[in-house]
Amino acid sequence: MTKRIVVIGGDATGMSAASTALRHAEEGALEVVVLERGHYTSYSACGIPYWIAGDVGSRDELIARTPEQHRDAGIDLRMRTEATAIDLDERSVSVRGVDDGDTYELGYDELVIATGAVPTVPPLEGAEAEGIFGVQSLEQGEQIVKDLGDGERRRAVVVGAGYIGVEMAEAMVNRGLETTIVDQAPEPFTQVDPDMGALIREAMEGMGITVLTGVSVDGFDVGEDGRVRAVRAGDTVLPADIVIIGLGVKPNASLAADAGLRIGASGGITTDVRMQAAPGVWAGGDCVEVHHKLAGKPVHIALGTHANKHGRIIGTNISGGYGAFPGVIGTAISKVCSLEIGRTGLGQSEADAAGFGYVTATVESTTTAGYWPGAEMMTVKVLAEQRTGRLLGAQIVGRAGSAKRIDVFATAIWNGMTVEEMTFMDLSYAPPFSPVWDAVLVAARKAAKEVQAAVPASPV
Repeated sequence: MTKRIVVIGGDATGMSAASTALRHAEEGALEVVVLERGHYTSYSACGIPYWIAGDVGSRDELIARTPEQHRDAGIDLRMRTEATAIDLDERSVSVRGVDDGDTYELGYDELVIATGAVPTVPPLEGAEAEGIFGVQSLEQGEQIVKDLGDGERRRAVVVGAGYIGVEMAEAMVNRGLETTIVDQAPEPFTQVDPDMGALIREAMEGMGITVLTGVSVDGFDVGEDGRVRAVRAGDTVLPADIVIIGLGVKPNASLAADAGLRIGASGGITTDVRMQAAPGVWAGGDCVEVHHKLAGKPVHIALGTHANKHGRIIGTNISGGYGAFPGVIGTAISKVCSLEIGRTGLGQSEADAAGFGYVTATVESTTTAGYWPGAEMMTVKVLAEQRTGRLLGAQIVGRAGSAKRIDVFATAIWNGMTVEEMTFMDLSYAPPFSPVWDAVLVAARKAAKEVQAAVPASPV
């Protein structure tokens, strides 16, 4: 008997789940129906800022698989089609055509919810004006590219200095626009500690980007033609020809919540380790919350790396295998122009919130041997648990060749290594790639000394 799988969402998690389930199931055992409300499937949302910047030549280069390719693989993919309700008791989904408005009910044996995330948009005066854009979907990327090409755009304001914010600031600079980035935090990029954020500010200002922090956006001035003219932030009015909202995202979990599925404190759908939200109902990607291995609590971290893993796990479980998602440690990487940023594990505020006692160590080093032509500087910061020396987190801010070192720290955290153990890691060395003592080892060694210094004397 053929089992019907209905998947809501046709991007990373949804299509990975659909493809994996079909690949592992016996022929004819599964009918897979995917509902996608947009125009595209299986594309790299992370690549959108680089397409806008001109680093990626065309939109199509961001698309991994087209709807036609998925259909050729045996998936019943229904584009411009959205789920409007889920009935868990009847095991059915209410469906509506986005363009024609046609509605129908679609029964399922197994349901996959992969609705992703939606941009955080503040309810501010003028926020609906023309010329104000989010950067969450390929369609939004298209709108920005078209807008930049339609007329003379000289001044850009980016609201929010997180991952999307700094990447879009780079895109605007590369496009030749006078760019200002605004954030209410004391320093940009709150995913790293403020002392590391200060390095990012300094570098961005050196690139000609105006960095305005410690203020909130109060609203937008709109012209008679309905287009944004300026951004109001505290006592400052910033003229703008285009505004990018980069305030992060929140789980798109309203459909699941309305159906009665459990929603966690982060706003994401809660699942077990197999990514199951309820009997016969699976969820993954940016719409769920996951376990943080260090903080020991559920978190919402929207990354394509996690989304694809979730999809594979869900597809494996649906087709009769077993897969489990072990959690996350918050590893991420970004760049703004020639500056690279990496982070993993816990920052100081996160370690404080989790109740850890810890030490920190910060070092400066070069990306290659100091004498190698083109050697660049980087700063590495490490957090280690106070008594055990277990590595809790690391952050890197530096020039080309710096940030991918964060993966060494991520591997160490994942495997529960101490900073003392890290000092003996057998890392590669050649002058074009690193100093003989790589920054990873130097930071670990300094942190190990801080751990030893923090050990209290035994009572007499």
